[in-house]
Amino acid sequence: MSFSCPSQSSLAAVVPTAGGQLWIFGGEFASPNGEQFYHYKDLWVLHLATRTWEQIKAPGGPSGRSGHRMVACKRQLIVFGGFHESARDFIYYNDVYAFNLDSFSWSKLAPAGVGPAPRSGCQMTPTPEGNIIIYGGYSKQRIKKDVDKGTLHTDMFLLKAEGAGKEEDRWCWSRLSPSGVKPTPRSGFSVAAAPNNRCLLFGGVHDEEEEESIEGDFFNDIYFYDIGKNRWFPAQLKGPKSGRRKRRRGRQAEAEAAGGEEPQLPPPQGPLEIVKEVVAEDGTVMTIKQVIPGAAGDQGSSGSEEEEEDEEEEGGALGQPVEPCPRSSAMVAVKHGVLYVYGGMFEVGDRQVTLSDLHSIDLHRMDRWKVLQEMDPKTQEWLEESESDEEEDDDDVEGAEGGEEEEESSEEESEDEEGQQQHPAVQPGEEQAQYVARTEQHWLRLARSHMGPEAKDKKVLKVAHAMAKTFYEDPIHVS
Repeated sequence: MSFSCPSQSSLAAVVPTAGGQLWIFGGEFASPNGEQFYHYKDLWVLHLATRTWEQIKAPGGPSGRSGHRMVACKRQLIVFGGFHESARDFIYYNDVYAFNLDSFSWSKLAPAGVGPAPRSGCQMTPTPEGNIIIYGGYSKQRIKKDVDKGTLHTDMFLLKAEGAGKEEDRWCWSRLSPSGVKPTPRSGFSVAAAPNNRCLLFGGVHDEEEEESIEGDFFNDIYFYDIGKNRWFPAQLKGPKSGRRKRRRGRQAEAEAAGGEEPQLPPPQGPLEIVKEVVAEDGTVMTIKQVIPGAAGDQGSSGSEEEEEDEEEEGGALGQPVEPCPRSSAMVAVKHGVLYVYGGMFEVGDRQVTLSDLHSIDLHRMDRWKVLQEMDPKTQEWLEESESDEEEDDDDVEGAEGGEEEEESSEEESEDEEGQQQHPAVQPGEEQAQYVARTEQHWLRLARSHMGPEAKDKKVLKVAHAMAKTFYEDPIHVS
């Protein structure tokens, strides 16, 4: 692919023109120490057929910003909101711009009515009628010198195009009051169009702001918004079907009543994949996949049913459904009724972890998540604040120190392997919940040692329980 597009975080929209086009506008570049910002106001298109970038130069567009949202609506790209930040100040927007895909020209819209307050990171969804729905978002305001207060918006608006078919549409804001169960307040969520005239919301984070720090609670849930009924509702994972097990138990009961025995089926043959949450050395909970080879031999179709049945029963016993870990800023897309979730980020203490796993779920069946690409701990990207100004000012020194840290880390790992810590053993017949309750203090001490004294108690408790559950299922994964 030919890339001459600048590296930037930006919002995108896809249109089917000329074999498919991906449009992006604006975005932000920030230096690693977070002290330098640059907000773009350029417009680019990626021609998917030729895999080439092209910059579109058109005057009269929005000012430089990031955190805005852009959607394709009819033959226009509609841009709303966003923010601009410098080292000393910031500003949030609630303006609306349209880029005409036929004339390649910008125009600033002036919708009638009362619209949303300035914000960034909202949900922006086009409707089949050519209208646009705005939900949520985030903004902050300065309440006194060097003290800012953030606001998570939970309101909802409709931007309606009036005068359809005329040369220029007139736009109007109106406030929506949806029914149902609304998403809990959050930012950094991902949105996509869903089947049956719905849109969906996935994940996000709710930041708990304190005087000198921010702690985030991350989500991995799904909410649907029914556009026609103006109603929110949470997605319910139905879980594996148990019909085969019920029928099997029914046949077994009939056989026992007749004095016979249930015929013994051969064991499953193919490799069995078990996906679970595993805790890394610093307390990070990651989703990984383990492949267990099957026994040799021929297998009939009845054995295949038995294998599926055993996997369902084992999955229920493990009590650990396969699902993406909580995250914000994930990439989502829906194709043929299947939701795909890629990457995103979450935080552990002062560290921000970027993810590279890929999951999918059938939105019609809603039975289970599938792991298409597992998380590889070796490819994780850790973003954390530097501990001294000297490291930030000297790239060479910073690189050298990074190498020393890796060397020390490997030495610690080898020491741990030599004197592996002994964890409380699982007693015969002990259930997972009983084991977690009995050994909770041990895992709390271990989690605290990994995460440091600054981590919040509830987050340490969550990691401790994850470590205990992982050890209960497979002791080799926790050291």
